[in-house]
Amino acid sequence: MIRVKHLHKQFGETSILKDISTDFQQGKTNLIIGGSGSGKTVFLKCLLGLYSPDGGQIYYADRLLSDMDNNARKQLRQKIGMVFQGGALFDSMTVEENVMFPLRMFTDMSHQEMLHQVNEVLSRVNLNEANKKFPSEISGGMQKRVAIARAIVNNPRYLFCDEPNSGLDPKTAMVIDNLIMEITQEYNMTTIINTHDMNSVMEIGQNIVFLEHGCVAWEGDSTTIFNAEKQEVLDFVYSSNLFKKIRDIQRQK
Repeated sequence: MIRVKHLHKQFGETSILKDISTDFQQGKTNLIIGGSGSGKTVFLKCLLGLYSPDGGQIYYADRLLSDMDNNARKQLRQKIGMVFQGGALFDSMTVEENVMFPLRMFTDMSHQEMLHQVNEVLSRVNLNEANKKFPSEISGGMQKRVAIARAIVNNPRYLFCDEPNSGLDPKTAMVIDNLIMEITQEYNMTTIINTHDMNSVMEIGQNIVFLEHGCVAWEGDSTTIFNAEKQEVLDFVYSSNLFKKIRDIQRQK
């Protein structure tokens, strides 16, 4: 679990995050959603330790992030997997080399041990035959699966995903969503996904935090979001053409 208490962050005179308190649950897909400028990206960077908050606390399990020294933060980083927007694979490396990269950075495994681990996670994301291919030789959906394999190769306790479906068609995006949820449950990870995709919200939104102007405006899951009392949440939900049509059909009945 990751627990956030009264988090504040500002740049100059502008407050970006305002008194955010929430829990991200272990073994579930936790989604951060909201419109542009709501503070999602800054929040994610604070959780990762890339930005230092101006107030409040972030706990990883029972450890306060701001109290960790350099050695403790290094140990924490080894427990974190990251799926970047766009995949962020190294173009000059093969699939195998991309997935092996965190093992080279953070472990003293032999090459054979690393290769065994790489093959295991590639098999888990259904890419058994892709080891020697380069990112340019595989599809966008396959690249995202490679990025997921790289993120979980160290058996992380925490998985962060920044817009994992960016640039994917709806069918492929659904495959990626379901893969992330399955892996979250199998590895019993605390998974946090930054997204604006309502299809992802409905598919894997087990725990949802909705940000509006840097504040938590609503929390719930995919089964309760349509009943949210906050107009800002409903405006976000129905910004998708698909869900607009669903609402119009319901109103006509």
